Amino acid sequence: MQRPRAEASSMSKVIEADFPPRNPEAGSSWLSFTGRPSFNGARRILVIDNDFATTRLIKILLEKTGNYFVLPENDPAKAHQTARDFRPDVILLDIVMPEIDGGEVAARLQNDPELCRTPVIFLTALVTEAEAKSGLKIDGHSFLAKPINISELVGAIEQHLPHARTAINEK
Repeated sequence: MQRPRAEASSMSKVIEADFPPRNPEAGSSWLSFTGRPSFNGARRILVIDNDFATTRLIKILLEKTGNYFVLPENDPAKAHQTARDFRPDVILLDIVMPEIDGGEVAARLQNDPELCRTPVIFLTALVTEAEAKSGLKIDGHSFLAKPINISELVGAIEQHLPHARTAINEK
């Protein structure tokens, strides 16, 4: 018996896979590394938001610049451990999330000696764009209003990047 042939249109579909870059120093799991991986010089951004569509969009837009490697985390309960494993240069953090809100996640990060110096930028729909541009801070952290303007997001990230580490990492 002959198998039916697939139509040409179904054969030409592309499946997009979301795999992080392979880091040979990391071993078999990209999160099992010790120390900080290079990812070809890209700065590491951790995006914590319970909304998958938001983290996916931010990942796509930031990685298209070629300057960032973005790890999305959609479970705020796992955010602290993910940050400890990933060692981001900057954390983008939603405020309103179920179970654990962004303020609690930020407090856990600030109380961790290994992460307390990692800049956190809150992303929130609770403020207007004018309020976000006013220079106010939430718990000492800057914030951006949702919906996010990608050029403003890149500007905020660049403003908060620990530039001193760039020179050390390039050696």
